[in-house]
Amino acid sequence: MEQMGLLRGNICGVQRNNDVESATEQQDGTQIGARLRAARTASGLTLEQLAQATNLSKGFLSRLENDATSLRLPTLIAICNALAVPVGSLFEVAEQSIIRSHEALPLVPVAGSEVVEWLLTPSAESNVQLLRASYPPGGGTGDELHTLDAEVEVAHVQSGRLVVSFSTGDVELAAGDTLTFRAREPHGWHNPDESTTADVLWVIAPAPWGLRRRQEALATPQA
Repeated sequence: MEQMGLLRGNICGVQRNNDVESATEQQDGTQIGARLRAARTASGLTLEQLAQATNLSKGFLSRLENDATSLRLPTLIAICNALAVPVGSLFEVAEQSIIRSHEALPLVPVAGSEVVEWLLTPSAESNVQLLRASYPPGGGTGDELHTLDAEVEVAHVQSGRLVVSFSTGDVELAAGDTLTFRAREPHGWHNPDESTTADVLWVIAPAPWGLRRRQEALATPQA
C-alpha cells in the first residue's frame, strides 16, 4: 500500500495550496501525454476506439494526451492495457548522447593523409553515423570507386565544392547542396577547387561495419 501511495503521488493529481498538479506530469517535470498519443497512434487506434476500449470519454483522453488533466493509477493501467504498453515505459528517460565539439573522435582518413574526418555520433551507435570532413584542394578518394556496407549515404556541403563520382557520371555539389544515394553504389569524391577547402557532413545509415571497426581501433589504447 505504501508503494501504491508513492506511485499515485507521481501520477495522480495532488491538491497543494489550491493548485492541482497534472497527473500526466511527474515531480521531475516529465510529461506523458505525448507518449500516450504516440502509443495510441502506433497501435492504430483512434481516440474514439480507445475511449470505447477503456470506457472513458473521448474528451478526457484528448485532454490527457495534451497533459491538461489528471488521472488515477487504475485508469492509467486500463489505458496502457488497451494500448499494450507497459506503464513504466511512459516514464522512462529518453536515451540521449551528446558529443561536444572538443570530444569528436578523429578518424583514420580513407581519402588520403591530408583529409581530416571526425565522428560526431557515439562509437557504439549502429543505426546511423554522422561524419564531418575537411577536404583540401584536390583532395579525395582518387580514381577508384568504392562501396560502403550500409544502405544510404547523404553528403551535405557546408562550404566549398565537392564532386561525387559514380560509374554513370559525376555530380557536382556547391555550398548548401545535399546529395542522397545508395551506399552500395560504387562511388568516390574529390574537392575540385584549387585553393579552397571543402567542408562536408556525411550521414551514413546504418553505421557501416568497416567504419565502426576503424573507430573502435582508434578508441582502444595501444599497448
